[in-house]
Amino acid sequence: MTKVSAFTDDCLGELDAVGVARAIRAGDFSPEEAARAALARIDAVEPQLSAVAQDDRERGLARAAAGEFPDGSLRGVPAMIKNNTHFAGIPTQHGSAAVPPRPAEHNEKFTDQLLASGINLLGATTLPAFGLTATTEFVDRPPTRNPWNTDYSAGASSGGSAALVAAGALPIAHANDGGGSIRIPAACCGLVGFKPSRDRVIASAEGESLPIDLISNGVVTRSVRDTAYFLADTQRYAPAAKMPELGLVEGPSGRRLRIALISEPITGGLLDPETSIALESVAELLAAQGHMIDRVPLPVERSYVQQFTDYWALLAFSIDHFGKRVIDKGFDRSQLDAFTRGLSKKFVKRFWATPGVLLGLRKSTAQFRELCRDFDVVYSPTLSHTTPKLGYLDPAGDFDEIFERLMQYVTFTPANNTSGTPAVSLPLAQTRDGLPIGLHFCADVGNEQTLLELAYQLEAERPFARIQD
Repeated sequence: MTKVSAFTDDCLGELDAVGVARAIRAGDFSPEEAARAALARIDAVEPQLSAVAQDDRERGLARAAAGEFPDGSLRGVPAMIKNNTHFAGIPTQHGSAAVPPRPAEHNEKFTDQLLASGINLLGATTLPAFGLTATTEFVDRPPTRNPWNTDYSAGASSGGSAALVAAGALPIAHANDGGGSIRIPAACCGLVGFKPSRDRVIASAEGESLPIDLISNGVVTRSVRDTAYFLADTQRYAPAAKMPELGLVEGPSGRRLRIALISEPITGGLLDPETSIALESVAELLAAQGHMIDRVPLPVERSYVQQFTDYWALLAFSIDHFGKRVIDKGFDRSQLDAFTRGLSKKFVKRFWATPGVLLGLRKSTAQFRELCRDFDVVYSPTLSHTTPKLGYLDPAGDFDEIFERLMQYVTFTPANNTSGTPAVSLPLAQTRDGLPIGLHFCADVGNEQTLLELAYQLEAERPFARIQD
């Protein structure tokens, strides 16, 4: 076991992103000093973590020296963007050798919204091939490792971002989520991972073309306030239409909430003992805070599992067969990894089911949102068992075995992607060996404020474990 921490006695210290921004505004140090400190930290841990996909330090340092940042809440704060989102000047390679290293010609729309917060992007972080799995492992390069214990997965698909933020190399990093890809690595690495409502932030380039847009962009952070400030900045840049206004949420509300507790994975089976203990412990904390807890089953039919699987496989099929059109004109299908190919083949066997799949997913959206209207918050584990070791979800392994393991592991997060509801994973527990355990909270579409207020309350009552301790 190796724990990897980048925290050191430099200008960044133990500050979160808001703390760094305030120090820059106060003149305690400059954006360039912040960028150089972050790069030194990245260089110190990258050999152990393998979390950087594209290094863009020279441009980042030049921007910092010139002070060329929008006047957002996070002005000058060093960060990175996940390498499936276009940032002009660096290649968007989606974690796959099938995509050529061609620099993006322009930012996608969300990138400009991200930059409006004032953050300084120093490069791009790793993700597994096309973000299709729940661990940042590869068939042709070293895996991204969990800084709490480098024998373990960092989660996925935003694994590189989570590893760098958890290790203290960056105070904040971009992430996105199509089935749990913000919340899963946040749970594995002990971070706040918030998936906004569908359309709360500008849609991703991939999401705009999907019949049901699963993808939400956001960030991974070490504090609730960093996430709250980021979300407030997104709304100042481009307020979400037809959705409740979301300003800056700065603390708990004191409201007593009605909370639905879901403890049974939709795929069947039981939670592992440590996840179950963590779930019950936080349920007791919620009750002690005055919230009302009712235990309920996940209100979608068991057929949802097959429908989500079929839609997931459709995404892999589109990449496999139309990569030159939807990814890059230089796409090389022969370089696809075994997991993407296996998932694509799974779609071919059931392509005829696609119309019913879309209808079924829309029906499950109505069922899930009905629960969210009956309760203020829905509470569950983020994952059905604790973080696995590297290799357990190896994309080069036997496809059927790896796929079944994924299905049993990622059981709680996808419902929020198909329904478009906001959700957050909070690092409120740990295993006996000190690995983080994420607990999961969601609400109805547009109700990010309730989740942030509850997150502040839980953070104050049970402060998040720190890797530097």
